[in-house]
Amino acid sequence: MHKSGARILVVDDEIEIVRALQRSLTAYGYEVFSASSGEEALEEVARHRPDLILLDLGLPGISGLEVCRKVREQSNLPIIVLSVKDTERDKVQALDLGADDYVSKPFGLNEVLARVRVALRHSAQVKVGTEPVFQAGPLRVDFSQRLVQVEGKEVKLTPTEYDLLKALIRNSGKIMTRQMLLSQVWGTGYGTEAHYLHVYIGQLRRKIEPDPAHPRFILTISGVGYRFNSEEPE
Repeated sequence: MHKSGARILVVDDEIEIVRALQRSLTAYGYEVFSASSGEEALEEVARHRPDLILLDLGLPGISGLEVCRKVREQSNLPIIVLSVKDTERDKVQALDLGADDYVSKPFGLNEVLARVRVALRHSAQVKVGTEPVFQAGPLRVDFSQRLVQVEGKEVKLTPTEYDLLKALIRNSGKIMTRQMLLSQVWGTGYGTEAHYLHVYIGQLRRKIEPDPAHPRFILTISGVGYRFNSEEPE
């Protein structure tokens, strides 16, 4: 049994889902709290100070999107959205508001547990990018010198490619929507030019990925955006 001790708040108005998640998370050593509405979720966040939130978007009262917004105004704790598959717009909006990841309903409990472990692991680390050197497998980035290396060999990036890589690394493990990346790299006036992003992601993959056709670092999240993966391949 995995003994984490992390405190997890499950927010969903479907009691069967709450019970299933409570059983599985508790079996892995997590301390679990629950809420069935947006208002109750905010109260539980203030009362228990959880380490992670599993948040359904379709809540009575205050919506899951509004809960995400209010929590993110005060805290950087990981938020994993639980979403039905036909609400892609809501998923993207939740990620733009600061959610870290999403799991589509119906979901497998093992998938949820894996996402929880990754989110907690990243949250427990010193924020990526605050240290001068980032290392993941063959990729090494020295932020103080703007030096990027793969297998010990320097890789020449354009200023835009470097800024894009930096934005992805600083949010390693989090899904970054196209809107978020465009705003961070090109500025707020470029929120709809998704073709810019597609081109530069392709260029960046060709320069840093061991196999650009099967990316290890820059993963595409279909219909949403991208996620930088710093984990070792299984």
